[in-house]
Amino acid sequence: MKTITLKTDDIFFEKVSDLAKHLHLSKSELIRRAVAEYEEVMQRKEMKEQMRKASLRVRQSNRSINDAFDTTLADGLDNV
Repeated sequence: MKTITLKTDDIFFEKVSDLAKHLHLSKSELIRRAVAEYEEVMQRKEMKEQMRKASLRVRQSNRSINDAFDTTLADGLDNV
């Protein structure tokens, strides 16, 4: 296992220490879990952005199809 050295201010250190104690975890385990959770949050955020972009592309495509159908609404009905 590799070691990471982290310099923090006293307030952050106390927050980490208190939370680790409250959760019955080592500070290292707490930080590992926090980083893993953050990674999941970032992946979900990226996925949402990809879905939003895909949705916009589909919306634009559908708009083009609808516009093409709109031009045919009166086809052949001029003499009816």
